[in-house]
Amino acid sequence: MSQESPISEPVIYHGKKFIVLSDWDGTITTQDSNDFVTDTFGMGRSDRFALNQRIRNGEDNFRDAFRKMIVSVVENGKEEGKVTHTFEFCKNAVANNIKVDDTFKGFYEFCETNDIPVVIVSSGMEPIIRAVLNKHLASLDGIQIISNEVKTYDDGSWDIQYRHPESGFGHDKSKAIAPYRNMQPAPIVFFFGDGVSDLSAARGATCLFVKYKPNGENELMEYCLMNKIKHRLFQSFEEAQGLMKLIIFAETEEERQSIITREWPEVA
Repeated sequence: MSQESPISEPVIYHGKKFIVLSDWDGTITTQDSNDFVTDTFGMGRSDRFALNQRIRNGEDNFRDAFRKMIVSVVENGKEEGKVTHTFEFCKNAVANNIKVDDTFKGFYEFCETNDIPVVIVSSGMEPIIRAVLNKHLASLDGIQIISNEVKTYDDGSWDIQYRHPESGFGHDKSKAIAPYRNMQPAPIVFFFGDGVSDLSAARGATCLFVKYKPNGENELMEYCLMNKIKHRLFQSFEEAQGLMKLIIFAETEEERQSIITREWPEVA
């Protein structure tokens, strides 16, 4: 993405007491679609995992590392100079293989009933996110998505179009949180994430939910522990919804803050 062609700014919800901002890949989905594409059609899991570790440790940035992953997908799909791992090919592969957390739909409906906007904040590409939504959660097609875009070329190759090309994150998710934290009065911001693309948002949320990963790829959790950032692990949106209810339905502001302090303790 060039500096001359910025992606349009997202709609901001005003006058809300609570707002949910959630990562998409590996948080709402049960597997990261970008990891799936890179592992299956690109550089492979071991090289991709090594890049993620470098990002978490501050030795590389997400913007440049993710572009390396995409380049590997395009290059590995060349046959006699022709690109076979086109964007449409990868988008269809994701839609056919990536699943959505089966508790998310109920969580979304709970938020909608209680006037809590839910916004997807992703470092992936909107057409891929929409493809998975249309296949598995068509009723949520109107959900706001703040993400990167994609640029395709006549030879079948493609590249990511970053929302914030000047940032090492490519898409700096803290910028999606900032308008809400700067409001007076500020709503309580619930942020849900899991990986290296969520590091910039980790400090900005009122209540940070970190998706636990049994496969050991818990980069956001490790980052929070390393930097003593308060967070709450969760395995399903149903579990997170139970915690949110305590806060949302608290009778007084003092009780609400007491619950947040208790459930999001300081990291030792």
